[in-house]
Amino acid sequence: MRLFSWNVNGLRACGRKGFLDWLAKAKPDIIGLQETRALPEQLEEEIRQPDGYQTHLHPAERKGYSGVALYSRTEPRSVVLGGLEEPRFDDEGRLIIADYGDFLFYTGYFPNGGNDLSRVPYKLEFSEAVLQHAEAQRRDGKSIVICGDVNTAHEEIDLANPKSNQKNTGFLPEERAWVTRFLDHGYLDIFRKLHPGEEGRYTWWSNRPGVRERNVGWRIDYFFISPDLEGKVVAARIHADVMGSDHCPIELELAMP
Repeated sequence: MRLFSWNVNGLRACGRKGFLDWLAKAKPDIIGLQETRALPEQLEEEIRQPDGYQTHLHPAERKGYSGVALYSRTEPRSVVLGGLEEPRFDDEGRLIIADYGDFLFYTGYFPNGGNDLSRVPYKLEFSEAVLQHAEAQRRDGKSIVICGDVNTAHEEIDLANPKSNQKNTGFLPEERAWVTRFLDHGYLDIFRKLHPGEEGRYTWWSNRPGVRERNVGWRIDYFFISPDLEGKVVAARIHADVMGSDHCPIELELAMP
């Protein structure tokens, strides 16, 4: 089973840049999309409902902002749009939770802390709410897959210029500490688990000219899994060659039907 996550930085824009061609070629079994930035009625039918996929869209109440989506070859047992039970989180269209029986699949667009850092408290509160939701599900015996744009590089290896970004959102000590707290609950950053010490593996690049070509990037998109799934992991991949967004798709392959 091949699971993907991709911050498309506008699903309509990504659609014009070849999203459907990529989808037909990559053939993910499940893909979570972030920063869709569109209401369902604003999407062309072939984007809203690609052949072979069941789709679930959770836009933000604010037009042109945030939003997540789930495309799946098989219909989940259940799908929850939001699910954190706080309007200040759910109204921004940041989370979809789908039950596939063997695991719960979370696709999340974690907040950006803002250039002035004013949204850092909200970001940490949202992140903690996701953790507590997942922990409650684990206590009920569920296996967990959480993917998406976490908007934080965890360690210095996860961005090209760590020294100059220590006071910027995405690499603040308190943001990085939350990722550590998350991992301390037993979740695995599965790409880093399989590729320890591997440098230059990024998932987001600034749109400034030449930045992506020079690979001056950040690894801020993740697959986190509960430890009981580790034995089913076949591979974790970053598809840095795929264009269409300032992020690239990431993949988790599991040995499941």
